[in-house]
Amino acid sequence: QVQLVESGGGSVQAGGSLRLSCAVSGDTTSSYCIGWFRQAPGKEREGVASIHIGGGNNYYADSVNGRFLISQDNTENTVYLQMNSLKPEDTAMYYCAADLYDRCWSRGPSRLLAVAYGYWGQGTQVIVSA
Repeated sequence: QVQLVESGGGSVQAGGSLRLSCAVSGDTTSSYCIGWFRQAPGKEREGVASIHIGGGNNYYADSVNGRFLISQDNTENTVYLQMNSLKPEDTAMYYCAADLYDRCWSRGPSRLLAVAYGYWGQGTQVIVSA
């Protein structure tokens, strides 16, 4: 079992920044992937970014590429999502999720699909006002 706990959400004005954290614990291996997803009311869950723990090779959705940065802190088993130049359309509940397939890095762009992830956190709310 893997446990994921998100934090760092909040309210910010357009153009501002937030950093989300995903604390990972439990039965992880040396190679797995963490993804950040978001879901706005009335919309489908959208993959935002994915990082391969143990090898790099990150993926970003086109809508956030160049504004968001996913990173890891191995000593704290934490994955971060630095969100800059926030827009009102970034408003959503943000979730982190774990894909424990040891070759998850090989999924390519499919790493931004929710179906690849078997473990999910409870989410943290991000609100961006105009």
